Amino acid sequence: MLKVGLTGGIGAGKSEVSRLLVEQGAVLIDADRIAREVVAPGTPGLAAVVEAFGTDVLAADGSLDRPRLGSIVFADSDKLAVLNGIVHPLVGARSRELESAAAEGAVVVHDVPLLAENGLAPLYDVVVVVDASPETQLDRLVRLRGMTEQDARARMAAQATRDKRLEIADIVIDNDVPLEELQARVREVWADLVGRARASR
Repeated sequence: MLKVGLTGGIGAGKSEVSRLLVEQGAVLIDADRIAREVVAPGTPGLAAVVEAFGTDVLAADGSLDRPRLGSIVFADSDKLAVLNGIVHPLVGARSRELESAAAEGAVVVHDVPLLAENGLAPLYDVVVVVDASPETQLDRLVRLRGMTEQDARARMAAQATRDKRLEIADIVIDNDVPLEELQARVREVWADLVGRARASR
């Protein structure tokens, strides 16, 4: 099994790259999706978040109001640290469960938004960074996700710098390019990863 850490700044296009890798045959473990699962209604994770931040972070249906919570924690690094302290251990445990279920020769791609921020690079055999310019990130967040420019800049500022992400990269995928070029680059990277997986057996 080859353990791949896939990361990139918000709006860099990491989700598109992970989708393309799955099309090639990767086993995807999506930390964001797991992070939503571990704070779903009725979970100990959600109870811990409510205990830390109050019932104001709940939507009318009892689920987590993610935009509301985001507006609180991304404006205050101490509160963000509290949230991460609740969610990250739960995500880690679930990720390990899913990884252990993958086939022996699989290329397992862990989609981890905060890989650089949390010093997680040593956990993976290969780190792949999806890179885009800050201008591209900002444009995608405002135009495609409907964020205000202020919110988008705050989210970007809460993450590692572009340089810090690139420092930990074994492989960089440039996503300041048209989709066809991105698809071709992902195919190249997949061939590289498959070769590494075979060599490590």
